[in-house]
Amino acid sequence: MLTFAELKALAATGEVDTVVVAFTDMQGRLLGKRLHAEFFVEEMEAEHPVEGCNYLLALEMEMDPVPGYEIASWEQGYGDFGMRPDLATLRRVPWLEGTALVLGDVQWHDGSPVQPSPRQVLRAQIERAAELGLTPMMGSELEFYLLEETFAEAHANGYTGLTPTVPYILDYHILATTYDEPLLRAIRNGMQEAGMRVEASKGEAWPGQQEINFRFSDALTMADNHAIYKNGAKEIAFLHGRSISFMAKPFEGWIGNSCHIHSSLFRGDQPAFADDEVLFGRWLAGQIACAKELAVFFAPTINSYKRYAAGSWAPTTLAWGHDNRTCGYRVVGHGTARRVETRIPGGDVNPYLAFAAMIASGLHGIEQGLEAPPPLQGNAYESDSERFPSSMREAIAALEQGSMARAAFGDQVVDHYLNYARTEQGLFDRFVTDWERKRYFERI
Repeated sequence: MLTFAELKALAATGEVDTVVVAFTDMQGRLLGKRLHAEFFVEEMEAEHPVEGCNYLLALEMEMDPVPGYEIASWEQGYGDFGMRPDLATLRRVPWLEGTALVLGDVQWHDGSPVQPSPRQVLRAQIERAAELGLTPMMGSELEFYLLEETFAEAHANGYTGLTPTVPYILDYHILATTYDEPLLRAIRNGMQEAGMRVEASKGEAWPGQQEINFRFSDALTMADNHAIYKNGAKEIAFLHGRSISFMAKPFEGWIGNSCHIHSSLFRGDQPAFADDEVLFGRWLAGQIACAKELAVFFAPTINSYKRYAAGSWAPTTLAWGHDNRTCGYRVVGHGTARRVETRIPGGDVNPYLAFAAMIASGLHGIEQGLEAPPPLQGNAYESDSERFPSSMREAIAALEQGSMARAAFGDQVVDHYLNYARTEQGLFDRFVTDWERKRYFERI
């Protein structure tokens, strides 16, 4: 990590000449600008935000403006908002020459937060927890596919015929992961130099599937690290002539990419779950009770729901169990390490929104005094436990009909992400897929 004084010195000598100022959009991507380092220093000393068009939080994946958003529209002229750099996130980006990066909070010209901005959504829930004397701690485990093709080649081929770098399942294989060790090592070391505490990398449950894990942290720091890592891993793969996909379910025959999220609460610098069984139970109960209503925040794309399949390592139920990987909620660790692992999100999740949803639901459980159901023993896939939504359409209905999300996030945030989800569903409903052509072109 860098202090502002350190960056100023590096800019003066020319060792750092570029500062990426970025924020995370609804889809979880880093958007922003590259500023010359000396100009960035001048702007920060003058306390100026970095401006960007407010349509950046009112877009669909293809960067097309979408109607229905309160904060930005053609009628309002698509003006600017400001990105206020959070200098606590300032760091070198070692895989890009002469480059530093800082994340920003999105604000209006009067300094007030743009409430639907993912980082602001998370900040608001962290503040709610702080009022109860609690600090949410998170750890996210992202899986991805490493592919032989470059991003350009994959695009040119219509993302078909993609080749995993290892042709067989490499879960925990040392030999198989050695084949890609130059790239994996570059990612691990690059992230460590960028201020993250790297724990380990390992092969995963399908050909070419990998995972790199980082030390848990407070929720905001973990979300920042998640977003930077996801973007940086793709950049490093590009520099090595490969591509990486965090898509939840790239092909129907492949295991999906998960994002298991571990959560706990601290009081001050002490883990609260170590000696507070009631608090732990209510935190878990709230997450289970609110999961369906908040599904849009855990499974944000049409593709997200293709991942949920029995026997696929992706959960289909809201059951919880002790160290049971068939459940949506897996309780792991003992004493000070006790925590809840939420196995529902996929690799396509926006960490700020998922963390915010987990905190909001956990706080709901605490405030309402909820009790978790009994732990499940056995195979949750074959149980009669309540199911997580199986489609975006079902998730939209759950958010529309619920009241907890509006109480926790406010109408503006809920309406914003309902519009996002309805847009995704509407775009997909109009699209003719390859599956339909193969099935119906000749034989119907």
